[in-house]
Amino acid sequence: MCFLLEPGINSFYPESDIGITGRLEDTMEKEFVIGVTGASGVCYARRLLEVLCRDAKVHIIVSDVAKQIAAHEGVSLEGFNATYHTITRISAPIASGSNRFDGMVVIPCSAKTLAAIATGYADNLITRTADVCLKEHRTCILVTRETPLSKIHLRNMLAVEDAGATIMPACPGFYNNPESIDDLVDMVVARVLDHLDVEHTLAKRWSGYDA
Repeated sequence: MCFLLEPGINSFYPESDIGITGRLEDTMEKEFVIGVTGASGVCYARRLLEVLCRDAKVHIIVSDVAKQIAAHEGVSLEGFNATYHTITRISAPIASGSNRFDGMVVIPCSAKTLAAIATGYADNLITRTADVCLKEHRTCILVTRETPLSKIHLRNMLAVEDAGATIMPACPGFYNNPESIDDLVDMVVARVLDHLDVEHTLAKRWSGYDA
């Protein structure tokens, strides 16, 4: 006996709703989680959000210390077309591996948050979601903002790298002859977007000294 299945159904049992894939256009939008923690450089997070929130579904988690630093540095993280989560909401959908999203960026990533992720100490929504990314083998980028680095910092960086994360220190290049702080910020954010596989025109790509 041969059954003719309706479009979008991947089941061998014709009356089952198991395996419904849905419309293709409903599954194409990328989805990212952005965690902002207590380190200087909130401007990096804002610029990343300005780009991602145009076309992607974005979740934002801001730690209490990050909010204080943002106020001190004069950077607002409010008003984006995104879903805002409190850092204590461990029951949020993004805290579960069964909730699918494309990747996470912790930007900036404090030394404390780095240590928590390195040891699997998932005591808040940022560290828990990062833990989910690592165990589910999803993109997890930590934009660290600490200098100089102690052996503890370096060991923690190696630990998260071994676990599958990408360590991306906020170290802008100067080969583009930046003319403003915005240019320096864009250089760092451009590299983050590259690793999220998001197209952009934030920074000129290196093509040689004579280019």
